[in-house]
Amino acid sequence: MASRDLYNSVSPASSIVAQAVTAAANGTGVDLQGFESADVLIDLGTFAGTTPTATIQIQESDDNSTFTAVAAADLIGGALPTTIDTTNDVALYERGYIGTKRYLRVAVTAVTGTGPSLPMSAVVVRGHARSKPAS
Repeated sequence: MASRDLYNSVSPASSIVAQAVTAAANGTGVDLQGFESADVLIDLGTFAGTTPTATIQIQESDDNSTFTAVAAADLIGGALPTTIDTTNDVALYERGYIGTKRYLRVAVTAVTGTGPSLPMSAVVVRGHARSKPAS
């Protein structure tokens, strides 16, 4: 394996597949077992509707059942914006996770406005695989 090989050292997994989110929704939990690090990428498109807003959280869990918001101290890059609206959409938000829970997901906890629609996706990139190639 070449020293510049990232492909065999990381394993991306979708939490929220690309879609137009119109209401609160929980992403799929991503299992971090076998990895020493994680990076969360949230890709937002142009928010549509009248005065649309959304609240997005990165959440963690020990059991892939009960999730809670990740503390800002466990996110490299800090907390996400409290509210996503037309002033901070069309963005790629990246946060490194340094917490200790086994599962991560992205959740849209609230969507408001008239006819809101937020095109988005969220990926958890698991890194520093304990065994390679990462899968």
